[in-house]
Order: sequence, then structure tokens, then C-alpha cells
Amino acid sequence: MDTIDKKILSLLQSNARMSNADIAREIKLAPSATLSRIRKLEEEGVILGYEARLNPHVLGADMLAFVLVKVTGDKDIEADLAAIPGAQEIHNIAGDDCYLLKIRTKNTEALSKLLKEKVRGESISTKTIIVLATLKETGQLVL
Repeated sequence: MDTIDKKILSLLQSNARMSNADIAREIKLAPSATLSRIRKLEEEGVILGYEARLNPHVLGADMLAFVLVKVTGDKDIEADLAAIPGAQEIHNIAGDDCYLLKIRTKNTEALSKLLKEKVRGESISTKTIIVLATLKETGQLVL
């Protein structure tokens, strides 16, 4: 990956809807060469996909919580965790707890119900951190 590829990635991170022609103009390459580079980055798995960032508050998902999940024993819950509606991120972590979940729901009542029905159970404990305000949230990587 060279500096041109990094510039393409930077532009796409800022605006995934940027046209190939606009990207080509920015990096001073022919549109065909630019498209070839983008396709190569996709094929190599550098670009995983494209998605729209939605405003959770406009869509009624005002509650943001991080949930630490501890599993004792041999219970395998990864597929169950991955199926949780509203779970935006699920990480297997080191430390006292086993997993860290980022979950968005409508409110505390919906979060409580979701945790009772989808997460808690025999040999599973949770600690929940409620977010009061988000100062920065991005999926962009430093290139």
C-alpha cells in the first residue's frame, strides 16, 4: 500500500459516496487507474464495505450502553451475543470480564429487557455502563 492508496482510503473514510471521478481528481490519477486501485483494495480486504452512518437519536435509539459480560464455566455464548438486536460491537476482551458489548436501545427499560432476555443467564454476569454524552464516535482509522 502506497501513499496514493492511503489518500484514496482517507477520502473514502471521509465520504464513502465520493465519486470515482472526484477521487481521481483529488489524487491526480486517471479515473480508470483510480477505480483499479479501489477494486484492488476491496479484493485485498482493506476496504470491507460501505455503509451510511445513521443518527441513532432520530431513529429512537437514544440509550447507549457498554456491557461487560463475564462467563464462568465452558458456556459458549458468542453466537448468542452476535445475534443481540441493537448490539453494534462485540469484543472478546482480556481481564476479569470476557466480552465488551456496545448496545443501542430506545431507553433504559428496553436495555433492561434486552439484557434479561438475551444476555443474562446461568453462569453469566454483566456490568452495564450507561453513556451520558458522546464526545466523539467514529469508525475512521488513522492512516
